[in-house]
Order: sequence, then C-alpha cells, then structure tokens
Amino acid sequence: MKKVFFSLVLLLLLQATFAQHAMMGMGSSNKSRHLPLYTKIGKREIYHLYINDTIVNYTGKQRPAMAINGSIPAPTLEFTEGDTAEIYVHNEMMMETSIHWHGLILPNRYDGVSYLTTTPIEAGETHLFKFPLVQHGTYWYHSHTMTQQQSGLYGAFIIHEKQPMAMKEYTLLLSDWTDENPEQVQRRLHNASDWYAIRKGSTQNYLQAIQTGHLGTKLINEWKRMTAMDVSDVYYDRFFSNGKTETAAPEFKAGDKVRLHVINGSSSTYFWLTWAGGKLQIVANDGEDVQPVNADRLIVGVAETYDVVVTIPKDRRYEFLATPEDRTKYTSLWLGSGLKHPAKKLPKLKYFDGMKMMNDMMDMHGNMKEMKGMTMTNQVMDMNTVMYSELGEGEPPVTLNYGMLKATHPTTLPEGPTKVLNFELTGNMNRYVWSINNKTVSESDKILIKQGENVRIVLYNNTMMRHPMHLHGHFFRVLNGQGEYSPLKNTLDIMPMERDTIEFRATESGDWFFHCHILYHMMSGMGRIFSYENSPVNPEVPDPVAAFKKVAADDRKFYASAKLGIETNGSDGNAALANTRWKFSTMWHLGLQDTKGYESETMFGRYFGRMQWLYAYAGFDYHYRKTGEQEKNLLGQISNKNNRHTVVAGLAYTLPMLFVADARIDGNGKLRFQLGRDDIALTSRLRFSIVGNTDKEYSTGLRYIVNKNFSISSHYDSDMGLGAGLTLTY
Repeated sequence: MKKVFFSLVLLLLLQATFAQHAMMGMGSSNKSRHLPLYTKIGKREIYHLYINDTIVNYTGKQRPAMAINGSIPAPTLEFTEGDTAEIYVHNEMMMETSIHWHGLILPNRYDGVSYLTTTPIEAGETHLFKFPLVQHGTYWYHSHTMTQQQSGLYGAFIIHEKQPMAMKEYTLLLSDWTDENPEQVQRRLHNASDWYAIRKGSTQNYLQAIQTGHLGTKLINEWKRMTAMDVSDVYYDRFFSNGKTETAAPEFKAGDKVRLHVINGSSSTYFWLTWAGGKLQIVANDGEDVQPVNADRLIVGVAETYDVVVTIPKDRRYEFLATPEDRTKYTSLWLGSGLKHPAKKLPKLKYFDGMKMMNDMMDMHGNMKEMKGMTMTNQVMDMNTVMYSELGEGEPPVTLNYGMLKATHPTTLPEGPTKVLNFELTGNMNRYVWSINNKTVSESDKILIKQGENVRIVLYNNTMMRHPMHLHGHFFRVLNGQGEYSPLKNTLDIMPMERDTIEFRATESGDWFFHCHILYHMMSGMGRIFSYENSPVNPEVPDPVAAFKKVAADDRKFYASAKLGIETNGSDGNAALANTRWKFSTMWHLGLQDTKGYESETMFGRYFGRMQWLYAYAGFDYHYRKTGEQEKNLLGQISNKNNRHTVVAGLAYTLPMLFVADARIDGNGKLRFQLGRDDIALTSRLRFSIVGNTDKEYSTGLRYIVNKNFSISSHYDSDMGLGAGLTLTY
C-alpha cells in the first residue's frame, strides 16, 4: 500500500510540474496533459493540442479567455516540408470549437471551417487532422468558430525547408486583446455605439472640429451622411508580441542576420512594422518566397505573414516596433542585449485631414468616386497618407507596397478556360453591415467552379475601410505589374477605392471559404463560398444543405440593444433586436403623473439599399394621456392623444446631416411626419438629441457619457416636461 501511495503522490507531482511549465504567466486550465505536445515517428510529426477555458490578467482585471495547452498564444507548431502533420485537437471546453490551418494547401476535409469543410469539434471530443506538408513557409492556425480567435485560440505554424536554413530565425506572432467579451464587442459594433471611438479619442466631435478649424469639414462629412473617420473598429486594451506587450530575444549578437517570421494573428488590427536597426529586407509574404526588397517600414494586414531579415548593428538591444494602424498603443520585440536603441514612435493620426479626404472621395449616394487618370491598386497609392504627420519630417520613408513584390519563380497559370468574377466590397459603418455585391454569405449562392479552369477575381473596395481578403486552401497570383513573376498570396489587403485583380488555378475539390479576415467583418457576412462541381462527398459534411444553414446563421444573427432613461419627469427608452436587414423594436414614454400619460410604439421592419438609409416598418402605437383635450395636428387632422391604439405603417429615411425623416399612416387614416436626430457629438462625451413631429410632439436632450453603460442625462419633452437623471445603455 505504501508503494502505491508514494507512486500516486509522485504521479501527481509530475502532473503539477508539467502544468506549471505549460503556463505563460496568464493562467492555465486545470486539466492535465495526457500526452506530450510533440513527437516524431519517421516522417510523421505528431502534436497534441488541448483547448481549455482559462482566466487571464493583462490589465489588472481577471478576464475569461481560451487557451491551447495552457498558453496564449498557442504553442508554435514546427514541421519540415515533405513530412506528414498529425495533429490531435482535444476540446476540453463546454462548447464546440474548430481549428483552421491558415494558408496551408491540404485536403478539403481538414481545412477546419465548421460545417463547411470539417465536423465541429464538440465538447469533450478529439479530432485528428492528418495531411502531407507540401510547402514551406510562415503560416498560422486559429479557431474558425464564432469569436473564439479573439479570446486566445491562435498560434504560429512554421514549415521549415528540407535543407536547414543557415540564417538564424525567430517567430513573432502579433495579436490584439480586449478585456471585453468578444461577443459583446460584436453586439456593440452592430448597434452603432461609438464607445470605442471615445476610448481612442477619435470621435471628431463638433468642439474638436471648431478648435482645429475643420467645422466645414465636419459639416460636409455629415451632409454626405457619413460618420466620423476611423481606421479601425475596436478599442483594444493591449497589443501583444508573442503574448506580451514587450518581449525580448537577447541571444542575438552584433552582425547577426535574423529572419523574423512575422505573423499578424490579430482579430482586427493592422500593424505598422518599423526597425530601430536600419532597413527591413522582405524575403517572403504569406509563406511564399519573394525576391528580396528593402523598405523602411511596412503595414501587415490582418492574417498576413511576412518574413523579414534584419541585421543587428551592434551589441545593443534594438526595437522591432509594431504599431496598430489607429496608433493608440504599440508592442515591441527587442533583439540583442545591452543598451536600448528604441524605434521612433509613430504620432497620432490627423483624423480631420482624413475626413476631408473622404469627403472628396465619397459622393452623395455613399459610393467611392474613382478619380480620373488615377489608378489605385496594390497599395501603391495610400490615400491615408494625409493623416500621417511623420511624412512631413525630412526624407519620406520607403514604404513597402504590393507592387514591389516579385516572385522567385514564374507563377503564370497554365492555359485553360477563365472564369471572371467581379466583387464589389460593400458595407456601411452606420449599421455595421459588410458584404460583397451588397449580399452577405447567407444571401448568396455558392460560386461553382470546375477543376482545371482559371478563376480571375476583380475586387473593388467601395467602402471606407481596408479589407484583408483571404482564400482558403489556395494561393492566388496578385496581378501587380510583375508579369510572369507576379507574387503568390493567400490574403490580400485592399484599401478604399482600390481595384485589384487576383487569379488562381482551380486544382482542388469541395467547398472553400473566401472572406474578409477582420473577424467582425467576416461574422457580419463579408464573404463567398467557392464550390467545385462534381466533388466527391466530404465525409466530414454528410449533409451539405443542413451544414450550409449553420454557416449562414453567423450573419443572420440578431443583436440586442436597449436604452433606459430614468429622470425626474418620468422614464423613456427603447429596446431592439436587429440583424443585417431586419429590426424588431419598441419604445416608450412614461410620465410620473397621470396627466403626463404613457406612450409605446412596437415595430417590425426591414432596411433597404446598400447604405440602408431606407427603413420600412409596420407595428402598433398606443398613446394615453388624461387631459380631456382634442388637438389638431399640423396637417389639420384630429390627434387623439387621450386614448390612441392603432396599427401603423411607415417609411424612415436618413437625410443629409444624418437626420431621419419618418412618414407613417395609422389604421384610422391619420398621417404623421417626424424629423429627428439622436446622439450628435458636441464633445467626445456630450451628446445632443432633437426630434419633433406633426402631432406637435417634440423633445430635446443632452446626455453626458460616463462609461459604456451609464450616462447623466436631461431632456425636455412636450408631454412629460423637463427632467434630469440617468440613462442606462445596453
């Protein structure tokens, strides 16, 4: 018995030691690891990945997260070209998950998109991914389920060449982190909250416009029905280099050439890369080698990878700086040891200059205006440079663009029939709708292609945001003027107003996702599915019709919102459930005294058009006020406010200056016209609202935003009078 007891104690100690080494200072699951992370048997390279819920503390607050083998980011998986990857993914969470192998050429069933190519990994299950490694380069892996990537499920995937590289190597995985639940981030974006702009200082409010001499710019912007200029959607609490705001590689010495495998594993952040030690030499992009090209800086889009060679000038620490596009913070890798040599920090963006540029580029219908004689393609002309104040300081830096990339070997596609597709990237920030040709994934048919044909896609970005468009399971040529040496990529960053052309050879089978890799744009429906005709049945997807309904459910999801005012004159508020096209809403006004009355309107409606300025609705209106008075409205009709209960139908349309005109008719034949605007940003946190209608009802109010859920407010209402108090926002 003693031997058994001591054996059990020893086993427990070994398990505890293993779990401790698995942690990276961010919390770890309590599940023990049953099998070693990595083994190699002949040509088989075997990994075991355990996915768990965990708790992290990056900002002084404990927050829930998801980890693989106890770490965020997940362990770096390293392989050799020509071997076979055998990866066991163990789901120890209480919900389903998935793993997509980003940039890899592999059998369709192992691509890792739940329901589309691969069976979701259910709670408590293990899924085996087994495929040959037919390439080398810098890639990565991440969850393709809901917003799990944002919670921590991502890691580097490096495939080495058969002949070992003589140069020293280092893998740098960049990412973003929010303390907020990613599902709540997504909900907030869909509800047009500008809380993240407040956090970033990018509201471009009227006070700032006056102070900077840009009042005219602000007025033109809103006359064209545009919201404030921004380059990113989400406020992030931290940006990480290999899971830390700062990380170090002191092992490198003066004269060392280091090949950095740089991966943008963020959910929605572009990063500017700069180096304190001199020039950057770019030698690969998205895993594919390119002819070496030097630059002072480059921007790496969401999901892109670059291999960058840097030289350590002296025995010092040199900063490899990654700055998010919105320049709110930064993250650093320090290479070498000794005295620190920092990179120059990038200054804040000049947002009003960007707003003026967008005013010139956007017409009154929400379309980008293509300039005569100006070709915008392959990042060659970055219109955002007007916001970069550092460009006015001395010699302008050499910035990498796609036109500078040249493959190391001819990439011309074989002769064959060519299918040409025109994709216009569409959407709007007002309702956070992102689509292709004004249709989401759920609203589109799969695009049928045939093995042996060439597929050419002409992409035009008719939005104000950059979009990193990723094609699963294929590499495409970017037609950038390099002829037969056009570079191969799997993710294309396309800027506003750009028109880019990519093409690929249809050599696979099954269904493959093509989508924007900004997580929240993808979940909103910006994507398409390429489907090979006459493909064999995928054993992972036995019922493709039912499975597609699961895929389509992502962009059909309804998001809740609510606003409740509690003031001295009563309570007013609204609540809604809305998705890409449809909205169910209710509003109410409740006075404190009987004479003040009660009113509620409950509506269901649909948005129309690419910019969704038109909203058609129907519903029920109830109004009670104990006054004994009969009033005529401004149209000469009797307005029965004492006891009105009737069905209504109407149209609401967003006008220039973002005022909403609302015309409706009720079941008694009475007309009402209303005009109003909510949430006018006087300052960053002080908001003004005004509304009035032909029933002689009107109100105006001020609201000071304290945090994302709480405001101090005051308003005057024609029925309820003057009041002040609190407004709660969800």
